Amino acid sequence: MKINVLFILSLFFLGACKGTPTSDNSDILAKVDERQLKRSEVMAMIPRGISSSDSLFMIESIVKKWIKDALVYDVALRNLSDEKAEINKLVDDYRHSLVRYRYQERLLKERLSGNIHESDKLNYYEENQKKFILDKNLIKGLFLKIPADAPGLHDVKSWYKQQSEDALEKIEKYSVQNAVIYDYFYDRWVDFDEIVENIPMRIPDGKAFLKANKQIEVADSSFYYLLNISEYIPSGNVAPYDYANAQIIEILINQQKVDFLKKFENELYNDAIRRGKAVVLLEP
Repeated sequence: MKINVLFILSLFFLGACKGTPTSDNSDILAKVDERQLKRSEVMAMIPRGISSSDSLFMIESIVKKWIKDALVYDVALRNLSDEKAEINKLVDDYRHSLVRYRYQERLLKERLSGNIHESDKLNYYEENQKKFILDKNLIKGLFLKIPADAPGLHDVKSWYKQQSEDALEKIEKYSVQNAVIYDYFYDRWVDFDEIVENIPMRIPDGKAFLKANKQIEVADSSFYYLLNISEYIPSGNVAPYDYANAQIIEILINQQKVDFLKKFENELYNDAIRRGKAVVLLEP
């Protein structure tokens, strides 16, 4: 096997940087038999803005890797000659699947809007309640993490338990200046465990805890942690519709895709049979 490696890297880099015109031959950086690695291919892999020494190192690494890959491929091809037919079939199958997948993705992007009617979402939710059983405890509320030396802590401890517009406005203004974490979620359901991860306390049974507690007020040497819970839904119950909404949309969009592709394939099949392009020669 003849290997011709053109390692005039400094000239290569200099010529590339100056934009020197190159002939077909001068653009070839390395060869393994009849295969060629071109200067333009290598330059496309070099990030902009790096130093000359780093560029030369990357060029050398790329060239060496390309040659090694080519040599290993040749050795493998010779030693797997008895499996050539199987390998070719696998390659053909992969290419077939890839082309089919790429076209289907383009088709779905062009033909499907992805819009789901609210009535369809509600109907699916009502008819498939068992799919939305919670494996976590959900809460609505407000969480604050405040430095232990922050001013006005006494007032904050009073405000965070209230849901009045006035109290919430005071908390928001206070949090801008003082809170490390200010998380308002009276308007959405969140995972109780995700909130508790921010609090230095152990709660072995979240469901039992939520049944008996509406507030958490904990302090360590650095911070105060304040959580007010306005509503909760324990695990084992059906998730509320607004919490399940994103999952429902994903399910229905996937179903749309499946239905669309099935219809598309059936139309192609029926049209090909009708026109004689496809013929069933042997009944199953």
